[in-house]
Amino acid sequence: MDINYESTFPLVEHFISINGEGRKAGQLALFIRLAGCNLDCSYCDTKWANKADVKFEKKTIREIVDIVKNSNCKNVTLTGGEPLLKKDVDQLIAAILELDDIRLEIETNGSQSIKKYDDWERRPVMTLDYKLASSGCEAAMNTENFNYLHKEDSVKFVSGSRADLERTLEIITKYDLTSKANCIISPVFGQIEPVEIVDFMKEHEMNDVFLQLQMHKIIWDPNKQGV
Repeated sequence: MDINYESTFPLVEHFISINGEGRKAGQLALFIRLAGCNLDCSYCDTKWANKADVKFEKKTIREIVDIVKNSNCKNVTLTGGEPLLKKDVDQLIAAILELDDIRLEIETNGSQSIKKYDDWERRPVMTLDYKLASSGCEAAMNTENFNYLHKEDSVKFVSGSRADLERTLEIITKYDLTSKANCIISPVFGQIEPVEIVDFMKEHEMNDVFLQLQMHKIIWDPNKQGV
């Protein structure tokens, strides 16, 4: 792929923190957050990054690659908003993947196709959301993405109610997701207790599913940014 290193992206923040989900949960990661999203989930904790008037810096691919190099982090998470909406994002992803010993993860909201990355020789890891009813955005989910999951990928179900948990079980079973990727249930902070999720997992013998809590909301103030 030809990479135009002068292509720019709206960078709202970058920081090093603990990876809260997926197979690298608990490890340090560099987070690169781009502005803008096509969804408006009820529980979104980064709505500020999706507003039309959000402050951001225009950063070139070259500058973002330099941020990655200077971070000394092996794990890099490209997030948002919805990063896959951005023009030339494939070039940004490819440029980061050209760096040695970098594990790149894309946090995507489940509405954008990941098919194009299926046959990349070096492919980013995908953390793919499935938006449940409590999000208000389930209708936007692109279930064709389940055909392009790899074993190192994760599908995340942010659940806020018993009905969300029942829908999670339905989707995991229908698409046989535990055989394709890492399946995660995460609670909507303040709406459901983790013990209710564990009890549901026990009730339905969900042996290959992970419960993951939002570590940054436990370690720091739940409303703190940049963590």
